[in-house]
Amino acid sequence: MNGIKLIILDFDGTLADTQPLILRSLQGTIAELGLPSRTDTECTSIIGLPLKECFVKLLNADDLLAERCCEVYRRLFDEYNHPGTVTLFPHVKKTLHELHRRGLQLAVCSSRARATLDRFVQSFGFGKMVQTVVSADDVPLGKPHPDPALRVLELTGCRPEESLMVGDASYDILMGRAAGCYTCGVTYGNQTAGQLSEAGADYLIDDFQELLPLLSF
Repeated sequence: MNGIKLIILDFDGTLADTQPLILRSLQGTIAELGLPSRTDTECTSIIGLPLKECFVKLLNADDLLAERCCEVYRRLFDEYNHPGTVTLFPHVKKTLHELHRRGLQLAVCSSRARATLDRFVQSFGFGKMVQTVVSADDVPLGKPHPDPALRVLELTGCRPEESLMVGDASYDILMGRAAGCYTCGVTYGNQTAGQLSEAGADYLIDDFQELLPLLSF
């Protein structure tokens, strides 16, 4: 792939394995509020959406209930998130270092709230490599709408045809495509290769380091 200057990276399920923590927090929220039970598979399917939208889709919650769910979820997430709970997927850090060394711009574009996203970016030492971070708090509409990716393009000055969106969920692929970017799905995250292909991913990789041979220089 020639001419790529910017890699836009999802966080949850792409760079870091947050699934166990997210599932525990979702299931804890449902239990604490006495809401109808949902399977882990059902909960996993909504990972990648903005938090409030997760509860709307998962529980058919109205606005008031969704806000209450968000409050409980954030509290439980912080309670459960001990040091070492969230780990990076294999080869993430060394691949980011190499992409940065090659002169590519790196951006993180997540449905996560700004406060927790910034904490994760700093705690994993991405700060020197990732020049741009866009959270759910920074745009009017979250994934799968194009707004987050368009905001990254605005901040970096890159054109869509110079940009590759990398994510583990259909929401990432749909967002990237809507913004005019190339898209790459990672198959080790929260959704399957079939779901990523159905969303229209241009490329699929099974290991994060496969980004390196995918990109031509």
